[in-house]
Amino acid sequence: MIETHARVLSVSGGKVWVEAASQQGCAACHSKSSCSVSGLGKYFSRNKPPVALACDLPVRPGEELVLNMTEADLLRAGLLGYVLPTVLAVAGAVAASLFKLGDAAAVASMAAGFVAGLAIARGFSRAPRIAISRSPALQAAYFPIIPIKETPHD
Repeated sequence: MIETHARVLSVSGGKVWVEAASQQGCAACHSKSSCSVSGLGKYFSRNKPPVALACDLPVRPGEELVLNMTEADLLRAGLLGYVLPTVLAVAGAVAASLFKLGDAAAVASMAAGFVAGLAIARGFSRAPRIAISRSPALQAAYFPIIPIKETPHD
């Protein structure tokens, strides 16, 4: 299980808006003063959008939750989101080169393969199930991530 702590920003209509707690990843490492990745982590961690989760637990804004995800869900998302489009893009470029269609056709085939990979990934994607609990000792309940484009209501 992959575990992270998140703070509840708001609750509305069975949705909980959370943001990851600070001091995770590179920020928590003891060698952050000599690590160049730590600086990148600080730069890219600013202004992260909140994440919406479906949650029936009685939580209030400001509470800290523990979120768990299985490694299988993370691996599946990585394969669908990164590997499949890349493989299809390379396959498209190689196919155009094998048929000696020229560079422009190879680029177009690569782009078509990439877009097809993203479309296939979207078709096979499903919301990973996140286990939400108030502390690691409590029994977790599983809720899916809600893919919502709106912002949390305060």
